[in-house]
Amino acid sequence: MPQIDPDKAQAQYDVIVVGSGAAGGQTAYTCALEGAKVLMLEAGRNYDPEKETPMFQTNADAPLRGTSTPDKPFGFYDATIDGGWQVPGEPYTSASSEPERKFWWWRSRMLGGRTNHWGRISLRNGPYDFKPRSRDGLGFDWPLNYEDVAPYYDKVEMLIGVYGDNHGLENTPDSPRGCLQPPPAFRAAERFGQHHGKKLGLPVIPIHRAVLTEKQDPAVLPAKIHPGNPRAQRLLADSMRARQACFWATPCGRGCSIKANYQSTTVHLPPALASGNLDLISDAMAREVTIGPDGRATGVVFIDRRTGKERVVKGKVVVLAASSGETVRILLNSKSTLFPQGLANSSGLVGKYIMDTVGASLGGQIPAMENLPPHNEDGAGGNHAYVPWWLYQEQLAGKLGFARGYHIEFGGGRQMPGFGTGAGLENITRGSYGRKFKEEARRYYGSFMWFAGRGEMIPNDDSFCDLDPVVKDKWGIPALRFHWKWSEHETRQAAHMQRTFADWITAMGGKPRSQPLADGAKAIEPGGKIIHEVGGAIMGSDPRKSVTNQWCQTWDVKNLFLTDGAPFCSNADKNPTLTIMALAWRASDYLLAGLKKGDL
Repeated sequence: MPQIDPDKAQAQYDVIVVGSGAAGGQTAYTCALEGAKVLMLEAGRNYDPEKETPMFQTNADAPLRGTSTPDKPFGFYDATIDGGWQVPGEPYTSASSEPERKFWWWRSRMLGGRTNHWGRISLRNGPYDFKPRSRDGLGFDWPLNYEDVAPYYDKVEMLIGVYGDNHGLENTPDSPRGCLQPPPAFRAAERFGQHHGKKLGLPVIPIHRAVLTEKQDPAVLPAKIHPGNPRAQRLLADSMRARQACFWATPCGRGCSIKANYQSTTVHLPPALASGNLDLISDAMAREVTIGPDGRATGVVFIDRRTGKERVVKGKVVVLAASSGETVRILLNSKSTLFPQGLANSSGLVGKYIMDTVGASLGGQIPAMENLPPHNEDGAGGNHAYVPWWLYQEQLAGKLGFARGYHIEFGGGRQMPGFGTGAGLENITRGSYGRKFKEEARRYYGSFMWFAGRGEMIPNDDSFCDLDPVVKDKWGIPALRFHWKWSEHETRQAAHMQRTFADWITAMGGKPRSQPLADGAKAIEPGGKIIHEVGGAIMGSDPRKSVTNQWCQTWDVKNLFLTDGAPFCSNADKNPTLTIMALAWRASDYLLAGLKKGDL
């Protein structure tokens, strides 16, 4: 990916964007294609998925059969080339030594950030999700409605390419005609799960994922996405022609050299760079936002990771899109006489109300799926089906004991064998070896299914982050310290997940591979483990009770915007990436209008 040396940076840019993932990529794309001069700063190294994606290697070709290691938590071929829950030289700390109070912070130090390895699940927040407090009296309402964001969901879906369909379900928004690509057919395990899920009232439907099941139409979509901007239409059309439809060969977490799935590096950045309006500097660790005597942002101080030198770049507008945790760290480290408690922090809420997705899982062995004949079921590198939350009315009536819902991701079948293909069979066979072991491996391989819940967390006063008073990273930048606590709403939700999974497995004639946990505090995954952290700079309509307005513009600094997950007021059961991009596009349109008027 073409980039510039820090010495070649312009004297001043219209917009400086910190971060290159879903938020940074979308912000830079929107601004550059509308004619603004943009500088993007990425803390990680340059990365080109067209050249670096291992498209056809099998796990048998990898060390340890591709299994996870401390350096590669998602396996040898995962696209995260530099990063994880622990990054050498970049510590973070926990305020508590209790395991259940610790937060796991995932960082991807590479161009494109987490968009290179994410699950591509692209679900719209529904009307309830933007007004949760009005519904159940907990948490916060957003200062906007679904209708405010819907047009941007439309544009993002058409731009990145999302497969799925519409079912008219409660708080599971449909997309207008032309926004979605056709969903791939269900595989054997998904069809079997759908059939038996009906017994439990589970609506098993095609999931929405950012993967091309067919080529995009460059003659139609660019005009819908960029009406009245022929140059942007041309650039986007060229970019769309360079993308190919998925041919069902490679797990999406590896990245995609044919650009069939969405990555910022293959969708947002190529047309933005082709516009000539985007400069990119990688290995640029942002430390703080600089402020002028008038209280406006003037630029960003960063450390060149290759030389260790401090650099300063100037811009009319600064956009932090570095992931919610990193954005909070930059704000808290941007102290001055005007902002002694950190930038944009007059409310005292920077770092408060961080959230992650509630997660719990259970596996099962399904006898009906034993000895399946070999067949091709590779699919689109991830889920084809899921279960959206189906108990809104029961929950509203107070029948469940927890206030927010979850969706179910599930799957099974004969996926690519890994390190543990034969592991665990002794729990069924009581042990075997030689020819008998091979026979049993063939019999049972493909008969296992997994179920995972992904639920909404309600923001609480005990989940926040601040700066560690002692610990710093290798560049001398103070590290984040996390304070974390799940509430009973989340732990009860996790227990409900376990019961649902066990009932579903039983309905299929199967048996859970472990005892379902009745104690949700034991079933729930650690905070941060699902890698959906949001919050820390929530938006609102009152500057005393929020950090940004509905446009992701900070109340205290008019030309400072936060377009990642930091302004989220809640963390719906829908994966946050699609909403991050929609809000980033909306904020960018507002920002651009302000630049044209001279307000910023």
